[in-house]
Amino acid sequence: MLLRDIAHSRAGDKGDISNISVIAYRQEDYALLERELTAERVRVHFAGVVHGEVVRHALPHLGALNFVMRHALGGGVTRSLALDAHGKSLSGAMLNLHLGEK
Repeated sequence: MLLRDIAHSRAGDKGDISNISVIAYRQEDYALLERELTAERVRVHFAGVVHGEVVRHALPHLGALNFVMRHALGGGVTRSLALDAHGKSLSGAMLNLHLGEK
């Protein structure tokens, strides 16, 4: 199952930091998100794109996880030549993550 089957995402970027929130459509799916979407798993998913630390913040009452990814935008939105590597594109790529696979 793809992450997009049970969640949606929101993203933002500032400088060379991308911030992605993953929000469960249904509160009962939050436990699966919390178990499957570790900071390490997200870092591996974005290998070659995110070159710094990935920190996860849990927001259980909102059914959401927030990931702060450093050195993720090729030096920053205004400095990067990779126009597709901005926050919104990364949030779409996040939703392509397969759940249940390590």
